[in-house]
Amino acid sequence: MKYIYQSVLISLIGVSSLFAQPEVYPWSNISGIRMDGELMELNSSLCVVGADWSDVQKSAREKAWYQYQRRGATQSVSLTMDQFFFNQSVEDLGAGRANVRINFRNEADTAIIGTFFVLGLPSSRYSIDDLNLMDPAGISSTREIPVSPGEILHGSARGMRISGPTRNLEVVINENTDIIVRKGQTDENEQIEIYFALMSGQFEKGNSVYKSIDLKAQGIADLRPIELTLDRTDPGRPFKGFGGNFRLQYPGVDSRVIDYCLQNMDVRWGRVEMPWRFWHPNENDDPIAEANNGELHPRVEEAMSMAGRLHELGMPVILSDWSAPDWAIEGRRTFGPQPGGLRGNPLDKTKLKQIYQSIADYLQYVKDNYGFEFSMFSFNESDLGIYVRQTPEDHAAFIKGLGTYLASRGLKTKILLGDTADANGWPFIETAMDDKATHPYIGAISFHSWRGYTDENLIRWARAAERMKLPLLVGEGSMDAGAWRYPDIFSESTYAMAEANLYVRILKICQPEAILQWQLTADYSPLIGDGVFGDTHLPLTPTQRFWIFKQIADMPEGLYAMPVEADRQNIVCAALGDNEKGVYLVHMVNNGASRPARLKGLPPEMEWIRIFVTNEKKHMSQQRMLRVRNGETRFFADANSFITLLADGDTPF
Repeated sequence: MKYIYQSVLISLIGVSSLFAQPEVYPWSNISGIRMDGELMELNSSLCVVGADWSDVQKSAREKAWYQYQRRGATQSVSLTMDQFFFNQSVEDLGAGRANVRINFRNEADTAIIGTFFVLGLPSSRYSIDDLNLMDPAGISSTREIPVSPGEILHGSARGMRISGPTRNLEVVINENTDIIVRKGQTDENEQIEIYFALMSGQFEKGNSVYKSIDLKAQGIADLRPIELTLDRTDPGRPFKGFGGNFRLQYPGVDSRVIDYCLQNMDVRWGRVEMPWRFWHPNENDDPIAEANNGELHPRVEEAMSMAGRLHELGMPVILSDWSAPDWAIEGRRTFGPQPGGLRGNPLDKTKLKQIYQSIADYLQYVKDNYGFEFSMFSFNESDLGIYVRQTPEDHAAFIKGLGTYLASRGLKTKILLGDTADANGWPFIETAMDDKATHPYIGAISFHSWRGYTDENLIRWARAAERMKLPLLVGEGSMDAGAWRYPDIFSESTYAMAEANLYVRILKICQPEAILQWQLTADYSPLIGDGVFGDTHLPLTPTQRFWIFKQIADMPEGLYAMPVEADRQNIVCAALGDNEKGVYLVHMVNNGASRPARLKGLPPEMEWIRIFVTNEKKHMSQQRMLRVRNGETRFFADANSFITLLADGDTPF
């Protein structure tokens, strides 16, 4: 049987290799080589091992300084960890092959074990018993690299072959290299860690090394059919729609991206900046009187006009402040980390009355001059200090104080609870949740999804919304807060599909009322060209990310979360529906190969369902309508795609 399986593997390799490409993160890590849509895992990293094996530093998001760019088939990363400099380029050679070129440079005399290129292979896919060094040179009895914990193998060779039931990997290096194999552990599963030495021994300033590493992945994609099961009997909270942040930062370019998004996408929520520092820079001035006298700061006027435009389109608008005027804060205003790691400035508690009045005056001016009231107000990411910093106790007290003051002036704007920097920030809201005096003034709960978006953290936010009986908002949706530094990543399918996976997970677990993308402006833009990110070679062009956002945004509004489950691990899905209207939709991310799929649980009387697909080649492409029989429909799930099934009563005639 073993030989039969291997012959199947060899026969399928020829097919799979036609559709292969490496996926590289901006911090240098190669997640794998995707073949037929399925990822052949590599989990690479650049690594510095300190004076002993207890000090292992690997490249990861926000763990180093890095820059990313793509040029044709090559993705390049420059990375700095302490005094160590890496330049890595990954070239797609097709047919499941990639070439990794690493230039390493040391800029200080130091004593460490070494620097390495590391692969982390899941032990469920590869066998420790099937590791083979290629052209081994052996290791002397006085080896330079000390034995590491969990070490399985150590040798010097020109490469390595490692196999498994459905995976083969070959690594070929341009010169003999120390190779160490260890047992490792991630949060998800056990790994086989393979360390390829870049430099070891004496590290002197100016030392450098070059390695060229060829990777060849082979494997069988999972082609088993997918089964989705919808449960219409247990509707949850409503999803009212997709929204956007509209903080203006790039004059001229912003307007073109905003116009395109608002004209070509059904945006239903908005969030704008309150430029408080420019609204009321001097404590003793009357900002309303100055504005009425024609002295409104241009940045304030632009922000107000942006909010007014969103209101005229019929959406609720959130007002968020990033930084306060100098008179309203403690200490000297700062935008970066301070000693001890703190960011931002606390509000001056001796001036809370003036602070409440200043914010209320802004709301009143907009009401009087633009004819609407903001839905809610927040300080942006005040748990982290971007750039007003609050403790949980400060946050609760501010909600009560400002909320009471706004009510006394007849203003309807509520306060956002949280609006935290990350999905792991839920402890920040617990004090206010426990204080019932805050509840009348809270309009919704909000978190930003940049970091910590584990299932456990997302469940915490869902429970908070249930407990408070309030809408849950993702005030800033996305996943890499540093991506503005390397905007080439926004055009990568890898990034687009990761956002799709995140949003579908949030829809399933959190049941939010809205997800507000960061941003629908030139900052983190879902469009490229026409000056966006400095690119003037292309006209304004939507990326794959835009089509994913649109595919979420343009679906029927006011549907309720419904349970849906998939029987395959690399499928992420969420469902929305309304039993009274007879409207249902299922969002699905197929992170694997193209294969047949079936959806069960639709109403037995339903006859037709529509299907939309977004991937590298298809842009919210509407496929042929699907026939529904006895509450089931069958379709073909494209590889590595965001797929939406919509049953809304339309027929193909």
